[in-house]
Amino acid sequence: MAGVPVSAAETAAMQIQPEVAPTDGDIPITKRRVSAFAGSDLEMVLRSSGIEHLVLTGIATSGVVLSTLRQAADLDFQLTVLADGCLDNDEEVHRVLVEKIFPRQAEVTTVESFTAPLG
Repeated sequence: MAGVPVSAAETAAMQIQPEVAPTDGDIPITKRRVSAFAGSDLEMVLRSSGIEHLVLTGIATSGVVLSTLRQAADLDFQLTVLADGCLDNDEEVHRVLVEKIFPRQAEVTTVESFTAPLG
């Protein structure tokens, strides 16, 4: 929210870690809401780059991943969710999402299967 003071601890937590810092050619996106699309220019950046298929991972399965998946599906992106690349505080919620809900709008697979060489 605009005008809300941010503490030093919050400011430090919001810093990009060197291990995942953008490199030349990367386009940083500021995520402002639960869905990565809400309140950001993510859709515009993806469309202008010709990207039509997204691979989703993250914390929390029932928050960021679910919200981003639903909005991305509404925007007609092809979707893959890496089930073991997601985590939720509630293991049963995670299981229901990746086994019953996500497959309605995305391919759900594992990191190993997704990264396996073709052929």
